Amino acid sequence: MSAGQRLPGAPEPSHYWDGADGLRIAGDVWGQPGGRLVLLLHGGGQTRHAWKGAGETLADAGYRAIAFDARGHGDSDWAADPDLYTGDRMVEDLKAIIQAEGGPKPALVGASMGGGASLLAVGEGHVDAAALVLVDMAPKIEPEGVAKIQAFMNQKPEGFDSLEEVAEAIAAYQPHRKRPRHLDGLAKNVRLAPNGKYVWHWDPARRQARSNAHGIRTYREQLAAAADNLKLPTLLVRGGLSDVLSEEGAQSFLQQCPHAEYVSVKDAAHMVAGDRNDIFAGSVVEFLKRKAPPA
Repeated sequence: MSAGQRLPGAPEPSHYWDGADGLRIAGDVWGQPGGRLVLLLHGGGQTRHAWKGAGETLADAGYRAIAFDARGHGDSDWAADPDLYTGDRMVEDLKAIIQAEGGPKPALVGASMGGGASLLAVGEGHVDAAALVLVDMAPKIEPEGVAKIQAFMNQKPEGFDSLEEVAEAIAAYQPHRKRPRHLDGLAKNVRLAPNGKYVWHWDPARRQARSNAHGIRTYREQLAAAADNLKLPTLLVRGGLSDVLSEEGAQSFLQQCPHAEYVSVKDAAHMVAGDRNDIFAGSVVEFLKRKAPPA
């Protein structure tokens, strides 16, 4: 099951993999076989398209980059049970893709939700990775910033009447970004529902499953425990304007993981790669070339 009909002009996935729980995972690949694998895991409510610029930059640097839609997002399958939308199940999807692709130790780059899955994968010993990049994600985050994300994702559950309404909602959530002149690019952000309205490209059951306060506390504790176990080269990238990961939260992680490197991207908010992909991708490639060379 998926969100609805893909809009004309929305890019088709270049690859599919068999994930956990019988779900099919969709993604895009940049770079030739033989380069070190770099897995790009997007944030909640995003899709693989968030990584297009970073994927192209990594490929130019000699890596084989894979960005995939998390379960319940984009062109990947929805889970039949809301309880299957957990970080642990996303780790199983990640493991399946790595096993299918093969090659030397991969590097993991995860933003927000995808950063949580990456941290669990490495910190709990599920994936033997060469390096880890966490993007605006750490065990300690700001509740107010998270509440803004939830409000954005929960608006208009019945759908939007037009792409113009979709653009207005995005502009209100990201006032620091210039509003696009043309709406064609929104085709990859929404689907056309049976009622004729435009809906987001994620399973609303995922939002319901993650709204339990006790479950959120347990998840943050799980992330903190995983961070205690990090031994591999690690880079934390924070958006300088982020209201989700504060400078205090970033420094807390750096105290917990003192060998980690740190980059704060000026003029970028929580969606770091989308706001300043030039600085973001350059910082990631420079770090990976030192810690996990492409060959």
